[in-house]
Formats: sequence, C-alpha cells, structure tokens
Amino acid sequence: MPKHPLHVVTAAAALVCLTALGPVPAGAAAGPAAPGAAASPDSRADGLGSAAPSRFVPGPCPEPPEPIEALADARCGHLEVPENRSRPGGRTIDLSVAVIPAVSPAKPAQDPVVFMAGGPGADTFDDIPFLVDSGLNKGRDLIVMAQRGNLYDQPNLACPEIDRFNEQAVGLGYDSDQAKQLMLKAVKDCRDRLTAQGVDLSAYNTTENAADFADLREALKLRQWNVYGYSYGSNLALTYLRLHPEGIRAFAIDSVTPPRHVTLPWAWGSTAEGIDNIIEACAAQPACKNRYPDFRRTLTEQVRRLEARPLTLNVEPPGGGEPVTVVLDGGALLNLIVAFSPRPEDLPAALDELADGNPERFAKARAAGSVQKTGEFAHGLTQSVVCGEWAPGYSEADVLAAGRKVYPGWPDTVLAEVPQLPFQYPACAVWDVADRAAAQRQPTDSAVPALVISGTFDVKTGASWAKDVARDLSRSTSVVFPGIGHWVVPQSPCAQSVLASFFARPTAPDTSCVEDVEPKPFTIVPE
Repeated sequence: MPKHPLHVVTAAAALVCLTALGPVPAGAAAGPAAPGAAASPDSRADGLGSAAPSRFVPGPCPEPPEPIEALADARCGHLEVPENRSRPGGRTIDLSVAVIPAVSPAKPAQDPVVFMAGGPGADTFDDIPFLVDSGLNKGRDLIVMAQRGNLYDQPNLACPEIDRFNEQAVGLGYDSDQAKQLMLKAVKDCRDRLTAQGVDLSAYNTTENAADFADLREALKLRQWNVYGYSYGSNLALTYLRLHPEGIRAFAIDSVTPPRHVTLPWAWGSTAEGIDNIIEACAAQPACKNRYPDFRRTLTEQVRRLEARPLTLNVEPPGGGEPVTVVLDGGALLNLIVAFSPRPEDLPAALDELADGNPERFAKARAAGSVQKTGEFAHGLTQSVVCGEWAPGYSEADVLAAGRKVYPGWPDTVLAEVPQLPFQYPACAVWDVADRAAAQRQPTDSAVPALVISGTFDVKTGASWAKDVARDLSRSTSVVFPGIGHWVVPQSPCAQSVLASFFARPTAPDTSCVEDVEPKPFTIVPE
C-alpha cells in the first residue's frame, strides 16, 4: 500500500499507507540515553513470554537518498530486540531510531511524541519532513523508529522482486492472469530469499511491533511519552495501547485502521464510503453539481467500459523520460482513485474527460507506477501482517461479495480484487505465515486521553470506522475533517492545530477551527 497521499500506489503496494509533507529540531530531557538495557517482564500481557533484554545503541543517523534536514540535528541509533519473543535465546534484530529535537523558544516539554507510521512496510524516515512541517516537534522531541523489517533496519524486508513487478504491472491488465502469475512469482522469490537468510517471517507482526515500542520507551528511560500513529500506524498504536498502556500520557490516531475490524473484505466498505463522500461533496457545490450532474453514473460507466475494452497507451511518466506502455482498465481506474491520483477535487473533471475520450490524467498517473523506488518499501512486512492478521477467516468469495454489496453494477473482475491488494489470497498461500487473527482482532478499551482524527475523503480507511474505536476510548475526542483524505494532519493546518492543542491539553483540545473546514472547490473544466 503506498506511501503518503501524494504518492501514486501500484499493484501489491500496501493498503492503508498507500496507504498524503519539512524541517527541523531542540531537545527534551529524555533523548536516547547511553546504551542501556530494558529487561522484558517475566509475565507479559501480550502473551509473547520472556525474551532477552532489549537495548538502545547510539549510532549515526541513516543517510536517505534525498537528505532529510531534520536528521542533521537528530540523535540516532538502533534498538536491539528479539526477533521472536516467544523463542528465548533466538536471534536479535536492529531497528533504526531517530530523536528529532524540539523546536521551541522556551523549555521543551519533557514528554516526547513517538510516531507510528503507516503501511505496513512504508519507510518511516521518509515521513519525517511531513511530521516536522506539521509541527510534531514544536515544543517536544519527536521520536521515530522504523518498524521491524523497514528500510534502515536489520534485517530489511524489502522485496525488490515486487518493486520490479510493480514497474511491469502498469503495462498489464490490473486483474489479468499474466499480472497474477508475475506477482506470485515475485512474492515467492522474495519469500525464498528472506527465509534463506534466516528471517522468521511470522515474527513480523503487529504484536511484536507493539512490543518493540514498549521496549524503546524503557530503553530510552522515558517515564512517559505521547503517541501519534496514522493508517496502519493507528492499528499498531491501538494494539500498543491495549498491550502496553504504561507510560502513555496522550494518544492520537489519524485515518483509523481498527484492529477489531480490519480484514480484506473490510476494504471495500472504506473505499465506497470515501468515494461516496467525494460524490456528495460535488453535489453540494453548485458549480460542480451543474457541471458534473452524473458524477456517480459516469464513474460506474467508465469502470465498466474500461474493464470491457481496456485502453493501451504510450505515456510519458509525470517525472519525464521515455514513454511507457500502460494499460488502463476498470481495476486500474479504481485503484488510481484509491491512490488519490488524481486528487479528489480533480476527480469529476478527470472522469468527464475520460468519458469524452481524453484519458490523459489517469494514463499519466498509471505511468507513474513505472518508476519505483526499488528496495525502499518493506513488502515483506506488508505480506506478513496482511496474511497473518487481515486475510484469515475470509476468502476470495467474501471479497467479491463485499465488493458486490457496495458496487452491484460493477464487473466481478474488478470486485474480486481488494483495492490496492490484488491477488492477495494466492499471495498469502505463497507467503505462508501463522494465523494471528484471533490475537489481533481485539478492541482497545482505555481511559488514556485520546484524539481520533478522520477525513471524509479517505478512500482507504473510511471515516465512519473511527466512531467504533472512539466508543472504546472513554476519554476520547473524535474529529472529522470534511474534504480531507488519507493521513489528515499533514494536509490540514486545522488538524495540525487540533493535534498540537491535544498534546498541550489532552483532556480539552481546541477543535473550534474544524467548523470552518470545507472541501476545496472542485475543478471545473469548460464543456
């Protein structure tokens, strides 16, 4: 599933981060301490059992291909943790950590914010500029740790094989048998390579991930901290709050992926909710309603038309370069919309142009997938989480039934594939990790002050799911931002203000600016 909302996501990318932002630093008293051990309790609420102590080891910051300004003043290192806490004496893995110092004219707060990124599998460090631009380190330190298997960790569960497939996939039918066979080969090749290296793929799960963050707080000798997670990071954060509530001062989640409900069929409801909200917002703006009165019907017609007669085009990628061959069919069209390409405010115009024989906006967005950052996305973590936690208990037939429920007029070939996660059940048969659904699909009941943030245009994690989560968080404030898509905070100055006020006063955040938030005007092109 993808990266931030501005990133075009292609087949086999992660659902929720595919699942949307710049600069800088100053210090809270509790930055990384000297190397120290944080012993695991003898009896753990997470059921992982005893394992060797975890420890933080200071070291140099990662050096991303595109330099991140905030890392220049950061304090970095790695957290050494057991790969599998249920196997005492097993091997350890290293997780990359950075503490971005607070920017504050006064003395910074003593309780930092720890960030939990989306994905699963996205490069956490790539999010730092968006977090800093959003003010996450304004007044308190910001702690970023790459989730197990991410880029800059050891081991790194990147799958260049899948990245190369994604580059090829733009020239194939989205749900074609050729695409399926090539993807399954890429998944198998990656799995074979990682297991040959001794990686225990079943240990890359949300429970272990949450225990890593619990160990990090102890290893850094922090009495308490604040939590902020988005997309899959909200799923991880809720699991962390359920299993390791100690030391959490305030808890904020954005674009909620509720552990109790997330399954592969669940994705269809979220996609339909977000698209419906975009259609209804157009109808609420007179200019959009008058220019695009048949928005919903046009979408259905174009999905059906392209699935019956796909377009094959030679298109120059958005960043320039030689034209590439792209296939635009119904499945590809839907998945570009879910990937926020084009942006929601441009969607009615793009569909109208497509209906009039001009597919340029969608074709260029499809062509963008031909350029992948090979080796930067931890597809191995994606597969382990999806196959161990989201897929079990349901089948391909359940996915199709869920798709038919929300889009009864659409072709079965489109509805049979989970948006952003095509061919996932056969891929999970190849990946072959333990079923962890029962352990993971649990509610989080907590009285820790919480902020729950959603956007009405979110087509990956529908805004309505936040209500269920908020009901279990007895001291929560739930805020919905009209016209904002996946990962709200970097896209909305108001959301940034609300989050800052929440961390300043967790039981009484200032949400007054939300009243003035409206969807952007939709793009109107001449007839």
